[in-house]
Amino acid sequence: MEQTSTLVKAITVGIQEKKGTGITVVDLRGIETAPCEYFVIATGNAPQHVKAIVDEMCEYVRKNCGEKPARTAGTDRAEWVAADYGTVMVHIFVPELRTYYDIEHLWEDAQRTDVPDLL
Repeated sequence: MEQTSTLVKAITVGIQEKKGTGITVVDLRGIETAPCEYFVIATGNAPQHVKAIVDEMCEYVRKNCGEKPARTAGTDRAEWVAADYGTVMVHIFVPELRTYYDIEHLWEDAQRTDVPDLL
């Protein structure tokens, strides 16, 4: 569990490094059917910003945790990019798609933590 908590923290910091906003950590550990332990969800201003956030986050996590995502999807259009770290799934959206899909509310009984935006 300590390793996963460290990974979630590194993902969050990596997102903040490129000014990702609206970071929400969804704790799925208490949900039997969940695909992973945590979702980390954030927003970028435009596809180019989403791509920059994902690149920075992946590099930050690699340098600080020695972890690489098993798979990353959506980088071609960069409107919704998902990075799979096994126990943690990261979703970076453009604003319109984040609002439309609203994935942080898929599991209403999961605990959500909103991370304050950096100024």
